Amino acid sequence: MTTMSRDAVHSAASPDASWADAFVESVAERDAAAPLVLTCEHGSEALPFGFALDGGDAWLRGTHWAFDLGAAELTRELAVRLGAGAVVAGFSRLVVDPNRPLDSDTLVRDVAEGRTIAMNADVDAGSLERRLALWRAYHVALDRLFLASRAPLALSVHSFTPVYEGAVREVEVGVLFDREEALAAELFARFREAGFEARLNEPYSGKLGLIYSVSAHAAVSGRRALELELRQDLAVDPAVRARVCAVLAAFSREVAAKLARADDG
Repeated sequence: MTTMSRDAVHSAASPDASWADAFVESVAERDAAAPLVLTCEHGSEALPFGFALDGGDAWLRGTHWAFDLGAAELTRELAVRLGAGAVVAGFSRLVVDPNRPLDSDTLVRDVAEGRTIAMNADVDAGSLERRLALWRAYHVALDRLFLASRAPLALSVHSFTPVYEGAVREVEVGVLFDREEALAAELFARFREAGFEARLNEPYSGKLGLIYSVSAHAAVSGRRALELELRQDLAVDPAVRARVCAVLAAFSREVAAKLARADDG
């Protein structure tokens, strides 16, 4: 696959690529004092016109390969609670993964659980451009949100499957980080105190580039970034999401207040 820099992709938008904007949900910030901005890269399994999971790909529908179950709902609920701005991808990660850099081997995944994904097996130039239009639209929306907000924190919201390749995952909440180890440890402790089986950099490690989207935008804008992973059997439960929202709201407000005092001092 031909690779391009983020700046090049943003500036290379074709004149008719505005269709992709319909597949990005932006939640406006309602409170200028909101402590964080939210991102949700795998919020939908929607397939734009021209893409389909047919035949041998049908098994992927409704699975974690297509989207993160419950992640969009959690993102919206937390945004409402805090008056925070958010961007939710409204297209399936199987079309293109906005949580991957453009040179990633899994930007367009062609294998899942050892099975070829026919929709992605032979991506021609036209198909690639449509996929990049979606990737570009998502990241432009994040650029706008991060530019407009004064929130000091950024949080990416994801969920993960309880069983992966036959292995049962006991972890309920993962706090992922690349640079912000101390901040992640604070949030990890809060989830433990709230009764969750929380772990750091599980079931994936942010140090392996797996929090690409929020980390890249936070670095450019001078924010501190983390990613939340909630197990999907819990993420689809509104009562559990309410508990998670309570932890995140209290934590983010306290951290933002602490950072504001440090700036004033």
